[in-house]
Amino acid sequence: MILENEVAIRLYFFFGVLCIVAIWEALRSKRVRHISRKIRWTRNLSLVFLNSLVVRLIVPFTAVGVAIYADQHQIGLLNYLSLPTPLAVITAVLLLDLVIYGQHVVFHYVPWLWRLHKVHHIDQEIDVTTGLRFHPVEILLSSLIKAAAVLLLGVPAVAVVIFEILLNATAMFNHGNISLPISFDKILRLFIVTPDMHRVHHSVIPHETNSNFGFNMPWWDRLFGTYQPQPAQGHTKMDIGLKDYRNADKTGLWTLLTLPFSDKNNASRSD
Repeated sequence: MILENEVAIRLYFFFGVLCIVAIWEALRSKRVRHISRKIRWTRNLSLVFLNSLVVRLIVPFTAVGVAIYADQHQIGLLNYLSLPTPLAVITAVLLLDLVIYGQHVVFHYVPWLWRLHKVHHIDQEIDVTTGLRFHPVEILLSSLIKAAAVLLLGVPAVAVVIFEILLNATAMFNHGNISLPISFDKILRLFIVTPDMHRVHHSVIPHETNSNFGFNMPWWDRLFGTYQPQPAQGHTKMDIGLKDYRNADKTGLWTLLTLPFSDKNNASRSD
């Protein structure tokens, strides 16, 4: 049932979470907005459209298709272990999340990958659309990495669908400009990356930028020593973005697309 309606289910969750978080931001925002939604959302959502188009035109397979192929040919770790389906699905989701965490770290520390990833970080404000703002080449590479992980791990197709829905939904949630009670956030971040936890990652301070890499599950940051509980300047006063990109008027869509290949600051990493 899930596989037969994969596209529809993913779209329902995408637009549902996008609308819920956007409304939440309007009703109970954490930070004062200084740049109009019209400017930022036009750029960020245009990237979403371009990314979807690029992946559809260039990548000849989907992660679900790779999972089905792996199952049919019994390729990958989980197929070799022959775990019960529920355990295989849970294990697969955890392992895929670890892969994405590792990918995120690598994109921060390998200079040519950072050129791509900093398109996500130069957003001077953070809200639900920031969680969707990535360079098309980064999205292509991410798709290939995920497909390779699915093949090597032998991830069940249903686990791929569940993981992609979770990753997409939590990315929009934890980038949301929403306010949660401190006591509730303290408990919630034990199980999921919260907006206050991930917002630290978008700080202009380098050692904070290089922390809290998780998008979905919060445990990897604690396990690998990349966890930063709170920003030094506090959530309402911290500067968002990168120090070399403080003029929002000079980061239009064309600039975002060409920045990894032409920007004078490309040589520098996030640290």
